[in-house]
Amino acid sequence: MSGAGSRRSHVIDIRPLTQSPPFARLWVGTLLGGLGAQLTLTAVMLHMFALTHDTFAVSMIAVAGLVPMVVAGLYGGMLADHFDRRTVALVAASIGWSATVALATLAWTGLVNEWWLYGLSIVNSAASTVASATKAAMTPKLVGTHLIPAAAALTGITTGVMVMAGPALGGLLVAAFGYPITYTIDAVLTLSLFLGLATLPRLTPEGETNRPGLRSIVDGLAFLKVAPNIRMQFVLDVIAMTFGQPIALFPALGVVLLGGGEVTSGILMAAIAVGVLASSLFSGRIGTVRRQGVGIARAIQAFGLATGLFGLVLFAASMGWSADDVDAAHPDVPLIVLACLCLALTGAADNISAIFRQTMLQAAVPDAVRGRLQGIFMVVVAGGPRIGALFTGTLAGIALWFPPLAGGVVIVVLVGVILRLATRFRAYDAENPVP
Repeated sequence: MSGAGSRRSHVIDIRPLTQSPPFARLWVGTLLGGLGAQLTLTAVMLHMFALTHDTFAVSMIAVAGLVPMVVAGLYGGMLADHFDRRTVALVAASIGWSATVALATLAWTGLVNEWWLYGLSIVNSAASTVASATKAAMTPKLVGTHLIPAAAALTGITTGVMVMAGPALGGLLVAAFGYPITYTIDAVLTLSLFLGLATLPRLTPEGETNRPGLRSIVDGLAFLKVAPNIRMQFVLDVIAMTFGQPIALFPALGVVLLGGGEVTSGILMAAIAVGVLASSLFSGRIGTVRRQGVGIARAIQAFGLATGLFGLVLFAASMGWSADDVDAAHPDVPLIVLACLCLALTGAADNISAIFRQTMLQAAVPDAVRGRLQGIFMVVVAGGPRIGALFTGTLAGIALWFPPLAGGVVIVVLVGVILRLATRFRAYDAENPVP
C-alpha cells in the first residue's frame, strides 16, 4: 500500500506549505477568506430572520442559490480550462468581494431588505463556486503530483476551521457589534485571498482547449463517459450525501429528543467539523495509500456505519433509555455526547473520502479538462446534501431516528455491492492514475 518516498508519520504532511510558497500564500488566503465567508453566511441567515421572522425565508437562501451554483460550477470550470486560472479566480473573488461590500454598505445605510439579502447571497455563492473550482484545478501545478494528497488534507484543515469557528464567531459578532461590522470584517478578511491569488504565477491550462461556450461544457461532461473511475467516485459521493445527511434533524433533536434547544443543535454541527479537523491533522499516511478507489469506498462505508450508529443513539433517546424528560433546559447529556462522537466519526470519514476523491480527480484528469471536472465536482458536492435533506425530511415523519439508521445501512450495503462490481475502480492505482 505504500509508494516511494512515503511518510511514516501519522501527523499531517505540511510539505505543500513549506515547499511551495505560492500554495502556502493561497492556503492562508483561502482560510481567512473562507472564515469571512462563513461569518457573512451566518449573518445573512440571522439578518433574514430578523427582517422576516420566518424560518422558511431563511431556508430559501440555500434553495435560491442552488441553480446559480450549478450554472456557476459548469461555466466557471469551462473558463478555467481556457483562460489563465489565476485571472479567472481573481475575477470570481472580486465579484464575491463586491457583493460582500455591497451588503456592508446597505447594512451601514439601513437600506438592506430581504431581496438584497437573497440577490447578493446568490452572487456570492456563484462567485465562490467558480473561485473554488478554479483554485482546485491549480493545485497539481503548484505542489506537484506527489503532494496532491497532502494538499487535499490541508484543504480539510481549512474546511474544519471554517465550519467549526465561522458560524459561532458570526453569531457572536452579530450579537456584540451588529450586521454592518460583521459584513465589514468579512470584506477585510477576503482581501487576504486577493494577496494569495495575485502572487501566483501564470497558470494556463496545458493541452488542447476548447473555446468558451456550450460545446466546451458538453465536452467536459462527455469526458465522464471515458472516465469510469471519476464517474464512480461521483456516484459514491451522491450515495453518501443522499442517505447520510441528518443535519436537517438537528433543530428538532435539540427540542424534542435530546434536549438543550439551539445549543444542542450547534454542538451537533460542531462535532462534524471536529471530526473533519482531526482527520486532517492525522492524515500523514494517506499519501501512502495506492488503492484509492478502495479507500474511497471504505471511507464512505465507515461514514455510513457512523451515521447508522447516530440513528441508534437517537433511537435510544426516543425510548428514554438515558433520561425520561428532556427539554431546552434539561438536555440528555450522555446521549448528546454519544451523538457527537458518532457525528465526529462521520465528519472524519467523509473528509478522508474527500481527500482520496480530490487526489484522484487532480492526478488522473488531464489538465486541459481539469477545470470543468472540478466544476462538476462542485455541483455534486453542492447538490448531494440538498437531495439528502429531502430524504431525511421525508422519512423523519416516521421517526427522527429512522432516516440516519436506515440511511447508514443503505450506504454500507450499496457501496459494498458497487465496489464488488466495479473492478476497475477497485483496482485503481495512485502510482498509475487512470481516469
